[in-house]
Amino acid sequence: MNILFASQVEKAEEWLPRLQAALPQDRFVTEPRSDVEVALVATPPPGTFDGLKALKLVQSLWMGVEKLLDDPAIPASVPLARLVDPGMVAAMSETVIADVLDWHRHLYVYRAYQAERRWYRHRQWLASDRTVGILGLGELGSDAARKLLALGFNVAGWSRRPKQLAGVRTSTDLNSVIESSDAVVCLLPLTPQTRGILDSGILKKIRKGGCLINVARGGHVVVQDLVAALDSGHLAHAYLDVFEPEPLPADHALWRHPGVTITPHSAALTDPRTALPKIVHNIECVRRGAPPTNLVDRAAGY
Repeated sequence: MNILFASQVEKAEEWLPRLQAALPQDRFVTEPRSDVEVALVATPPPGTFDGLKALKLVQSLWMGVEKLLDDPAIPASVPLARLVDPGMVAAMSETVIADVLDWHRHLYVYRAYQAERRWYRHRQWLASDRTVGILGLGELGSDAARKLLALGFNVAGWSRRPKQLAGVRTSTDLNSVIESSDAVVCLLPLTPQTRGILDSGILKKIRKGGCLINVARGGHVVVQDLVAALDSGHLAHAYLDVFEPEPLPADHALWRHPGVTITPHSAALTDPRTALPKIVHNIECVRRGAPPTNLVDRAAGY
């Protein structure tokens, strides 16, 4: 098969040697051509899908697919698959745990005290005193929930559809999950229904002294409402990995806010070493005429 690799972010030199070694019978190209059957994409350049008359699958190199869904150049009749990379799942859980522990153990406060040469201890809490609410119980949210449970935290989870996860209090009622949570972790896909979901009405329902961790998409957070929740003292801290726009402009006020920890959309990056088997599997599905895995529900937006 002819397989197109098209990305303005992912580096072809890191991917193509591995792909060619795994699929030596196939031809990999970096420019569109009419006989391409599979397109491997992440932020594809304009014109990528022009004339791809033989296209049978668009395989995202990332888990998030909202930008691809918004791209009118991608034929609606061609299946679109998101990437569920086990390395990315593990990395996301590591980031969530690091942020939860940073808040839970007051490390963000002690870093500020170090700059002031101030010696002061805060109360120590047990993990079992805290409830972490996870918004989104897909591959990422479920893995993070299991690992937080193993550390002794109580975990509540919200999903649009009913879901069962051992040890987690799951609900389709967003308010009930938020109101029981000391820390809230956003791992939702960005859809018209979830854009701006973290607004003042939701943020004020997080338990006082809690924190927000957004490692999903910047569009989930109403920034001025978050700043107000921090400035009022209702929320102790916010951990933000994603923004609108990205990169976050150097003059943006969030850079200087003492209640915000910023990371550059680095919570979980696709790793070709762990992602490759998933991509190869879907290419082989196309070859056999079988349905690929992790196909996107275009109506649902993920």
